[in-house]
This record gives sequence, C-alpha cells and structure tokens, in this order.
Amino acid sequence: MRTVLIVKMGTTLRSLAERRGDFDDWIRRPMGLASDRIRVVKPYEKEDLPDPLGLSGVIITGSHDMVTDRKEWSERTGAWLPSVIKAGVPLLGICYGHQLIAHAMGGKVGFNPSGSEFGTVDVQLSEHSAQDPLFDGFPPMIRVHVSHRQSVLSLPPKSTLLASSSQDPHQAYAMGENVWGVQFHPEFDADIVGTYIKECADDLSIEGLNPEHLLGTLEDTIWGENLLRRFGEIVNSRS
Repeated sequence: MRTVLIVKMGTTLRSLAERRGDFDDWIRRPMGLASDRIRVVKPYEKEDLPDPLGLSGVIITGSHDMVTDRKEWSERTGAWLPSVIKAGVPLLGICYGHQLIAHAMGGKVGFNPSGSEFGTVDVQLSEHSAQDPLFDGFPPMIRVHVSHRQSVLSLPPKSTLLASSSQDPHQAYAMGENVWGVQFHPEFDADIVGTYIKECADDLSIEGLNPEHLLGTLEDTIWGENLLRRFGEIVNSRS
C-alpha cells in the first residue's frame, strides 16, 4: 500500500517538542492511519523528496522560516509540488505549506499587511466549501488556531477560495479536487498556540498586540482535528 508523506518544513519550539512532540506528531494522530502508512521527509536536512507516484497523500507542514526567504530546501520542495499535483495525489498545505503551494503555483506570498495573526479565531467558510470534499459538512463559521506573520496575498490561478478570517482573506483555498491550503493550524490545540503566544509575546507587543488578551480568547475546538481526519479519509478512499 502506498504511503502518506509528511513533508516537514522545520521543527516546533523546543519547549513544546520536549513535552508534546513535533508538527508531524500532531498531524498524524487525528488522521486515523496506521503508523506504517506514514513517512516523514525533512527537506531542510537535505533529505530527498520521493516520486509522487508512490504516494497516496502529501502534507506540507508549517515552519518558523518564511517562504519569501526562498531557502534552497524550500524552493526545491516548491519545484517538486507540480509533480505531486500532476500525479493527482491529495495534497494539503498547512500555514507555511499553504503559502508554499501558492508560491509554487503562481500566487503571491508576503507579510500580512494587517499584521501577525495569533490565537483562536473565527473563520468564515465560503459558499464553495459546501461542495468541497475536505470542508463538506462543516458549519459556515468555525473556530481554529492561527500563528503566522506571512500570508497568501493573492491566490494561485484556477484556485477556489474556501475560507477567510477578519485579518486574512485567504484562510483556505482549493485547486481542483486534490489540492488544499489552509493558513490556520488544524494540528494545534489551545495549549500549543498559547505556548507560541507566550514565546512571541515581546514581538507581538511591539506590533501593538496584547498577548494577555490573545491568551484569554483561546479555546480548544474540534474543527482542526475534524479536517485532518477528513483528509485521512480522502487519502484512504483514493489509495
């Protein structure tokens, strides 16, 4: 049986990794797939990206780096993505991954002109989400966790907007029937995003944000976990 590939674009905070694991751990748990179905590749450690024809799904993780830095390992991953899309392999980009897919496919990525977005936020789904296999059955508004400074400023050609927030008009998009990008973090919970707010408190304060207020609005939600579970179901149905 073909494997699901998690393309790990960096590591989380050391304080989180020591007690909660890392990005790939948080992603794999809700998906409902056997451990031998999942493989992790780290391009930032010069690991090679495989032939997409041997894969049943791909997830591109978040990162503490910026897409606009155009680091070699990031650009190499971006150059690989069209082959994944051409092969029809289900592809999900999360935060940095969401931005990298957009960058690779002709969109524009940069610092969000509205500033950083951290915490638990309301995301409004578009009318197109009701026909989308990843978001079908979700309510019009969901609460999810965010932690980012850069955003997709313009969507790639032939993409469909699926979700927006008050601070980011491009919270989720689809390209065809197999490709999705989500700016929010479906793998985060309130503890994880709260740790990011605490670690970034000084920088957030400089931007004019109130870390204590952000911490006070945090809550655990079901929608990120539901989205990852749904992606696991999509992968299984097409294996």
